[in-house]
Amino acid sequence: MTTRIQPQPGIMDIELYVGGKAHVDGVSNTVKLSSNENPWGASEKAKQAYRSVAGNLHVYPSSDHSELRAAIAKVHDLDAERIICSNGSDELISFLCQAYAGAGDEVLFTEHGFLMYKLCAQAAGATPVAVREIERTTDVDALLEAANENTKLVFIANPNNPTGTMISEEEVARLAEGLPEQALLVLDGAYAEYVEGFDGHASLVEQRENIFMTRTFSKIYGLGGLRVGWGYGPLEVIQTLQRVRGPFNVNAGGLAAAEAAMLDVDYTAKCQRLNAEWRDYLHAELGALGIACDPSMGNFVLARFGSEAEADAADQALSSEGLIVRAVKSYGLPDCLRITVGKGADCKRVVAVLSVFKEGWEE
Repeated sequence: MTTRIQPQPGIMDIELYVGGKAHVDGVSNTVKLSSNENPWGASEKAKQAYRSVAGNLHVYPSSDHSELRAAIAKVHDLDAERIICSNGSDELISFLCQAYAGAGDEVLFTEHGFLMYKLCAQAAGATPVAVREIERTTDVDALLEAANENTKLVFIANPNNPTGTMISEEEVARLAEGLPEQALLVLDGAYAEYVEGFDGHASLVEQRENIFMTRTFSKIYGLGGLRVGWGYGPLEVIQTLQRVRGPFNVNAGGLAAAEAAMLDVDYTAKCQRLNAEWRDYLHAELGALGIACDPSMGNFVLARFGSEAEADAADQALSSEGLIVRAVKSYGLPDCLRITVGKGADCKRVVAVLSVFKEGWEE
């Protein structure tokens, strides 16, 4: 029997998002290096703040997130009224597509960009448009060429996931300047904290009316399990997104932990230093094995193998030793593996396993 209850057109065409693997059948003591999580975890201050709300779980959380917005504004020297908080930055991507794109509209993103841009555009009924990159790096000229009167949103991650590449602020400004007047440029800064001295292009957001920035607490702050994100943009955009945001979209534990994590700038700086140290180690050691990696500005490296078959075999070799990394075929990179920067011992294990693998690999 066929039901008459049907979803909106296009909904069933959306491919389900599949995150990084978390376990390997038959293998114990695994190390998860597949989801770009912070291997050093959240700061102790964030954990303490999370525990502090346990006695009030019956009370609804803040609906305006004023304390968290104030903490973000203090640390980043921003206007708290232009900050919005969310259930992870994924929710902001969804809000933006819901509010600004629909049937007949186009949403642009780079060909190896975060998969949620396409999925959220489809969910809003808009047309997703993947734009070519150059050497796994955002091509501003290609984006400007692709933009037209139907373009409503343009998403770029800087640094990009899963490639780790980054374009300059001058190039971002050129993109914003050249877009059609009805298009909003969305800068995904999920990995901004891993770039020393980088503000995620907040200064550009301050200067222009067509740029919105998203950020997350899931990466360097180690709060992926609590799902907290935030965005910064023109006041008119913030006021629009507030109208599609649920009143209690961030839970009390997430708000408390995120505020403490944001204010613990010393711990964030420590994680940035450790990540840079072991990211550079992976890049150098994999290169010495003949495995190419673009310079990464995130908390991962994209390892490029000679073929899809070699990448699959390398993935299996790592998995068999309990090292779980991310195959990125769904990102159009079938010959690559994305490897999260882990603790030092784990990075050394990755290199050791791949060294043995390369010695025995034959196409």
